[in-house]
Amino acid sequence: MTSYLDGKDVFVRDAYACAHQDYRLNIRVINEYPWSNMFAYNMFLRPENEELENFSPEWTVINAPGFMAVPDQDGTRQHNFAILNFSRKIALIGGTGYTGEIKKGIFSALNFILPVYKNTLPMHCSANVGKDGSTAIFFGLSGTGKTTLSTDPDRALIGDDEHGWTSNNDVFNFEGGCYAKVINLDAEGEPEIYNAIKPGAILENVILNADKTVDFKDTSITQNTRVSYPIFHIDNIKKPSVGDNPKNIFFLTADAFGVLPPISKLTPGQAAYHFISGYTAKVAGTEAGITEPVPSFSACFGAPFMPLHPTKYAEMLSAKMKETGVNVWLVNTGWTGGPYGVGSRMKLKYTRA
Repeated sequence: MTSYLDGKDVFVRDAYACAHQDYRLNIRVINEYPWSNMFAYNMFLRPENEELENFSPEWTVINAPGFMAVPDQDGTRQHNFAILNFSRKIALIGGTGYTGEIKKGIFSALNFILPVYKNTLPMHCSANVGKDGSTAIFFGLSGTGKTTLSTDPDRALIGDDEHGWTSNNDVFNFEGGCYAKVINLDAEGEPEIYNAIKPGAILENVILNADKTVDFKDTSITQNTRVSYPIFHIDNIKKPSVGDNPKNIFFLTADAFGVLPPISKLTPGQAAYHFISGYTAKVAGTEAGITEPVPSFSACFGAPFMPLHPTKYAEMLSAKMKETGVNVWLVNTGWTGGPYGVGSRMKLKYTRA
């Protein structure tokens, strides 16, 4: 990989993760392409100019989409790869232009660092805060509504995807931006996200019409169409991106079988079960090749990014729930009145209510 980049112009950005200053992780991102580097600007936290003078990165991310691994020689499963080395504190990403690997590499590192060294629970969730200071967090897999529900005109956004819950009962964003799915996006249904798409935002895998407008319904490249933008593209945000102890936790699941009720209040034991299960359903429009609903389980609502055993995170969450008395709710953002193809999708206005 070093030989591949030798002699090329590369794009280097110094940034950091974790909005809570006690947990700050300095990062240096080295990109083959400038738009990938702009993604790092959007998604990580941005140091002040004076902080860059003596900047010392703790982790380094090297991203080279044009470099293909040779599986037989390199020991990879395929030509594209994302590799974390915890000893050298480096993430190597190659063979793929999907910028989500950049942010998820650091997220995976924090999912080891924070529970092991900082007694802090890392969470694949979004978070926002009401005018009364009440914090809510939303766990869920891709497509269940984390970004949509946390981006609420009546509640200040803390973050849309990755957070930590400290021993002092603060909740803080790992990131400085949002990475939203834009399949079927429209201004009426999700105005905050739609209006965040302006100069500085990066659209991925989308198709442009002849007049250069985006066709958000076109999935000819992939179902996973995305936009990244700095969090300040959203008008109503929490500054800094740190909230108090959560009052409510919502587990979001898009049940496609018409089984789960719209909302259920969970006991600590039930919450631990659903957290470990990480249930949702894959339906047509979420992944290529999916034509009928398929149940899906991902421990902690983010198994690919959790290097420790799932029970470690579940035990930490259960302890926090018992300590704080937070309310935990299971919310079905999927189908009601029957399964997929018979019933109808829960309306966003009902789920928000």
